[in-house]
Amino acid sequence: MFTLPVLEAALALVHQSFPGTPQFAWPLLAARAGAEIWVKHENHTPTGAFKLRGGLVYMERLKRERPHVKGVVSATRGNHGQSLAWAGRRYGVPVTIVVPEGNSAEKNAAMRGFGAQLVEHGADFEAARAEAERIAAGQGLEFAPSFAPDLVAGVATWALELFRAAPPLDVLYVPIGLGSGICGAIRTRDLLGLKTDIVGVQSVGADCYARSLAEGRRVVLDRADTQADGIAVRMPDEAALAIVRDGAARIVTVSDDAIAAAIRAYWTDTHNLAEGAGAAPLAALLSERERLRGKRAGVVLTGGNIDLELFRSWVQGSAAGMG
Repeated sequence: MFTLPVLEAALALVHQSFPGTPQFAWPLLAARAGAEIWVKHENHTPTGAFKLRGGLVYMERLKRERPHVKGVVSATRGNHGQSLAWAGRRYGVPVTIVVPEGNSAEKNAAMRGFGAQLVEHGADFEAARAEAERIAAGQGLEFAPSFAPDLVAGVATWALELFRAAPPLDVLYVPIGLGSGICGAIRTRDLLGLKTDIVGVQSVGADCYARSLAEGRRVVLDRADTQADGIAVRMPDEAALAIVRDGAARIVTVSDDAIAAAIRAYWTDTHNLAEGAGAAPLAALLSERERLRGKRAGVVLTGGNIDLELFRSWVQGSAAGMG
């Protein structure tokens, strides 16, 4: 895992492309939660999610070490692909992205807009990843995984910015997709010598990390049943699972209804629009109000890339159903 000088270098590299993101303590969120809440606004990156940080570090190293690389291929539900496409355009590396059939139309459009060639294949992320690996082998492209040292070091720069800008946090809630966000936060906390509890967040319908920790073995699910596509993962990454097992305080699982309520809370209390994975940490925090009284908590709003139709059917639809 990376050292503090490596993390500092990654932060400097990220800041060559954009000046980081803000972190604010929102008073209406504090009133809602009964605790001081600091939000790290990764929805304000150029791609609307913290994955861009990892894509920049990954692509810079690849281009520096292999200047004549033919191209990169990867699989994604959206934010990882946008990060690679954006960083690939910056460093002159062609990018092919494989997404599951029926993937977010707006995220697909964004990836194409950032310059990626898009391939639709399979029913879920795991099927798309297998196809991306097949394309890499057949076309001589570099396969970019969703969890790798460069990606974790780059993504971790959001945590470095937050820990240095905010007052000391008692707890920080981080969503778990394949794990780069939470693993980066754990490592950054440890490098800075902080005592902050890092809490992972998953959907109740895609809780492979939570089940793996509970059962003491790697658990692979048959399906990922959640509308929060950024955390719709069936299969834990083994390296990430080991880091989470050793460094996370716990994993909290939240329902899609709770995530929809958190998206609405972000909008009403801060006027920021969150996607499902971006709002999941707030949903988890709100589910733990009692244990947070008198404490200072952080959440990372990891993404704001929610389709308008999904917002209408899920978030607004859930609100109507609660009436």
